[in-house]
Amino acid sequence: MSTTQAPARPDAQAAEERRARDETPERRVDLDITGMTCASCIRRVERALTRVPGVSAATVNLATERADVALAPGTSPEALVDAVRGAGYEASLPRPRRGAAEAATERAAARSRELRRRELQIAISAVLSAAVLALAYGAPDPRWSRLAQLALALPVYVWTGSLFHRSAVRAARHGSTTMDTLVSLGSTVAFAYSVLAVALLPDRMTFFDVSSLIITLIAVGKYLELRARGRAGAAIEQLAGLQPRTAHLLRRAGAPEGVEAAEAVDLDVEELRPGDLVLVRPGERVPADGAVDGEGGAVDESMVTGESLPVEKRGGDEVIGATVNGASALRVRVTRTGESTVLASIMRLVERAQAEKAPAQRLADRVSAVFVPVILVLAALTYAGWLLTGHDAVTSLIPAVAVLVIACPCALGLATPAAIMVASGRGAELGLLVSGGEALERVHALRAVVLDKTGTLTTGRPAVVDVVSLDGAVDPDAALRLAATVEAASEHPLARAVVEAASSRGVTVAAAAAQVTAHPGGGVTGTVDGHTVLVGSPRWLGEQGVDVDAAQAEVARLAAQAQTAVIVAVDGCTALLLGIADPLRPDARDGVDSLRALGLRVVLASGDRNEAVAAVAAQVGADEWHAQLLPAEKVELVHRVHRERGEVAMVGDGVNDAPALAAADVGVAIGSGSGAAMAAADITLVHGGVGSVARAIALSRATLRIIRQNLAWAFGYNLLLVPLAMLDIIPPALAALAMALSSVTVVFNALRLRRFGRAAA
Repeated sequence: MSTTQAPARPDAQAAEERRARDETPERRVDLDITGMTCASCIRRVERALTRVPGVSAATVNLATERADVALAPGTSPEALVDAVRGAGYEASLPRPRRGAAEAATERAAARSRELRRRELQIAISAVLSAAVLALAYGAPDPRWSRLAQLALALPVYVWTGSLFHRSAVRAARHGSTTMDTLVSLGSTVAFAYSVLAVALLPDRMTFFDVSSLIITLIAVGKYLELRARGRAGAAIEQLAGLQPRTAHLLRRAGAPEGVEAAEAVDLDVEELRPGDLVLVRPGERVPADGAVDGEGGAVDESMVTGESLPVEKRGGDEVIGATVNGASALRVRVTRTGESTVLASIMRLVERAQAEKAPAQRLADRVSAVFVPVILVLAALTYAGWLLTGHDAVTSLIPAVAVLVIACPCALGLATPAAIMVASGRGAELGLLVSGGEALERVHALRAVVLDKTGTLTTGRPAVVDVVSLDGAVDPDAALRLAATVEAASEHPLARAVVEAASSRGVTVAAAAAQVTAHPGGGVTGTVDGHTVLVGSPRWLGEQGVDVDAAQAEVARLAAQAQTAVIVAVDGCTALLLGIADPLRPDARDGVDSLRALGLRVVLASGDRNEAVAAVAAQVGADEWHAQLLPAEKVELVHRVHRERGEVAMVGDGVNDAPALAAADVGVAIGSGSGAAMAAADITLVHGGVGSVARAIALSRATLRIIRQNLAWAFGYNLLLVPLAMLDIIPPALAALAMALSSVTVVFNALRLRRFGRAAA
């Protein structure tokens, strides 16, 4: 195993590319787009946008239903809207001054409404299709049964079928075909022929059941795909939800110094501007990027750095919007607002990564450009061939209809969602949530895994891992009792670690300490049972006049082990040294070993300092490690590992990991982490722990294997039975039955995944 440390900052090439992009005299415009259903829609919209004069680049994100367009100066954004509408979709420019949180909320509400509408469609269509099927094969009097089937099948064909009919018409307008074309055409031929039979051919059988079942079953697959896409868009919504809605304004930018409101005035965060002075109360999120004005305090910056320990801030220090203030009120002078904040940049990173991650096209979709026209030609040739051999028009239509019905991509449409449904259920039982088929198509090719440190390999909570007695005259447990009593009233993570250490060692904390005073950035003082107790950093205790020279060797030892040193002084003398660190998860080492056993290179990435990351990398056996990484630099690392090793997975739990999770070929989120990380990921480990990553990969590989088997069966079925339908060996009724049996075969094959973890799938 070779352990290496790469530069923590982006490489020169990436910096040069960004510099060139920044110097380009163009502006970027976002568009909200509706009506897209698949990857071919993305390509069609991008093609329409790039044809607009002045557009140098256009990237469409299906998950967020937005387009990012680079425009030359002077180009009208309205021309972009017209181009998208000309391509058959709806587009609009975002409303002015609409905040990220508001926009994300609107997208979530729209998606929720669409899902509810689809659920209603599928439920009603399923009931109507079942009734049509019962009448087709069980009605005692066929005279009224045919009319009843027509009445029941009509809403399914028109209402639910519009999902496919509109897409097919849109594709036809642009001279292309999709799988929606075959669904629409197959259901239309079956329905139209059945209507013709009811009206003019009383002795011919109808196929209303075929039309209804085709539409209903494929609509279920479309619904599952929509839900999977929604999870990707939820990453942006989770990030936007971190942005506070309200700020407490003390003084407007440009107002004379010292002229402040008697009380803070609440205003919308979108109205803040650089130079404003705001108040951040204890426990609140910082409303925008800024600098501390006056006295400082502790700020939880885990959103950006991923590290669990709060950062002490002093006057003039920078604070980041959406990070969480500690126990002291802060006065912050705003420096960046809106789209220029760090949170906004993280959101852009996630959006860009999701857009750049070219979604793996379903095999069924990839061949549809050839498969659909071929079936149409075969149906037409079948009809013409029977006519030329002396058969009448109706007789010739029968085998042509059979060709279209038997070639209907029901099994193709179910191949992926059926396997995903079963795998999702089995994965949930095992604590694994897999987002969809696109991730599964990439998992089998993984060559490397990038692991976050805090909260992924470690617990994410500081704990006392070393206790060193510094004065033999003071009993260590007694000193720990005094320290825990002083720290008991504090919510600081280090204070909680001291209290929990006392509890775990069976040390009883005294009732209460007197004269407790917290010193931000240093420590805490108090009086317990007549003893003066100081608990804090070695530097701060030295400033208080306590002689800490005798402890320096042990302090250096703890620092070398990536532990934070906290000294307890009793009555002016050092009594106890506590080493506080973020301990490893119990399964961290085994989890890394299992990943390496799968042939994956394990890379550790963290925003923590070098010593801490190096120590964890050595303990778990990582192949390489990288420290002090910001969110954008984690994305750069993922891209570099991909270039060097191939397909790469990213495993993380924090908001700061969300861009890298989205940028990776496969993102794996620890379920105990942030909602943004889980929303950006392809796989979520509900119970946490890197030890489950290998099991998630194994489940994904098994699911992909089943999907491939299903697709192979579906295509083989068509290759075998379409010629028989052309020869009228298989009439439309048997064609419909064969189509149903093909779907059942696909579903039963997918159900084999229920045995995952018990026996080989």
